[in-house]
Amino acid sequence: MSSATNELPIVFHDDYFVAIDKPSGLLVHRSWIAREATEFALQKVRDQIGQRVYPVHRLDRPTSGILLFAKDADTARLTTELFASRQVEKIYHAVVRGYLQDGVLDYPLKEELDKITDAQADPNKEAQTAVTEYRCLKQIELPFAVGKRHATSRYSLMELKPRTGRKHQLRRHMAHLRHPIIGDSHHGDGRHNRFFREHFNLHRLMLAATTLAFEHPYTKTAVRIELPLPQDLLLPFANED
Repeated sequence: MSSATNELPIVFHDDYFVAIDKPSGLLVHRSWIAREATEFALQKVRDQIGQRVYPVHRLDRPTSGILLFAKDADTARLTTELFASRQVEKIYHAVVRGYLQDGVLDYPLKEELDKITDAQADPNKEAQTAVTEYRCLKQIELPFAVGKRHATSRYSLMELKPRTGRKHQLRRHMAHLRHPIIGDSHHGDGRHNRFFREHFNLHRLMLAATTLAFEHPYTKTAVRIELPLPQDLLLPFANED
């Protein structure tokens, strides 16, 4: 069903796994939350490689980057356990509002529940441990007033390493630090999101999963899948020098 023009980029493939570079806006699989969606990573990958695949971790619809699938149920179970036991290294890159330095945030998060898919979940469940390490790579000050307080606007390109895997952890942690990720319509700053749409023509969440590393459950070799930073995340910093 897929043609060469709309196939997803495969960035890792062996007898047990296939990983793709998922574009922002593509759902991993069908969801009641987005009934209007007609394309899904799960089905597209299945059609590309000609066999059933199994998702082993989450990647939010607006987030781009590395998405790993197992090629059989047993491998999916083993790999899901690796993620659950925090034996998988994950690195993301993001553009955030303001100047943010290096640090580690240990801030528990209450589970975000969806009215449909989480209808049976306990709304009073205690907040779960959530830890994110963050490192600043670039900063820029642009000569545009976004809002009324400042004549210029500042942004940071960040490397983010979640040590835990809570739902929307990176987006919520950056918002907690008052440096929300640009393009985040739920936890972010609408004025800066609008500025990026109008000034840079960037309409996506500025968050990308760029590295995934783990020990292969069968060969016991180190697997490290890496992607270059997406050009749209680098665009605001193009003239920083």
